[in-house]
Amino acid sequence: MDRHLISRIAHRDHPIAAPLSDESVRRLLDRALRGGTAERVLDLGCGEGAWLLRALAAHPQLRAVGVDLDAHALNLARQGAERLGVARRIGLHHVDAKEFAAKEEFDAVLCVGATHAFGGLLPTLAAVRPHLAPGGLALVGEGYWQAEPDRAALDIFGDGLADLHATVDHALADGWTPVYGHTSTQEELDDYEWSWTGSLADWALDHAAEPSGGEALRIAAEHRAEWLGGYRPFFGFVTLVLRRTA
Repeated sequence: MDRHLISRIAHRDHPIAAPLSDESVRRLLDRALRGGTAERVLDLGCGEGAWLLRALAAHPQLRAVGVDLDAHALNLARQGAERLGVARRIGLHHVDAKEFAAKEEFDAVLCVGATHAFGGLLPTLAAVRPHLAPGGLALVGEGYWQAEPDRAALDIFGDGLADLHATVDHALADGWTPVYGHTSTQEELDDYEWSWTGSLADWALDHAAEPSGGEALRIAAEHRAEWLGGYRPFFGFVTLVLRRTA
């Protein structure tokens, strides 16, 4: 199965592609958009536009741009914008976020749950930097180790994660200052994983007679086993609101 299709199905019941509750998303957006005073926001790896659509619905002065490689997800974002009546205030681009070149700067740049597309936290921040207007804020979500990982967890995630203190220190050393942050609770982490595996398994059972149904069920089962039998005690997720230090 195409990985974009897998992701769309798995996020059917949890549109925010990160372990965050609706209240956490609302609060983080409020901080990143400076209480609604921001005028331009960019999402690098926007998917179906869940962050941008919520932002546009809450802030009538806001204009938004989303970038993603999944053309079908962008079409769903356009449809969502039409339903909400915000289509005139959003621009969606089918392009690799690493190659996106905007003609304007943004008051806020988002990349939550998509840092893997850039190769980790610091490459993501390097991609965010040229898009930010002076004084602008970056909203970036990244995984971290909340306990010393065992071999099984390291085999799943590799050596790219650090503990929370080191993760924040990496951003500081790269010239960013945290002005807010949220560490996902275990409830948020579990809800995300149950939603991801459950939505995919539910879809698979509805398509059991098709080859894709069997493949989706296998992928859901493998992911669930990696989570429950591997990284659940160790993996955490932090969403940082960052401002350039200099």
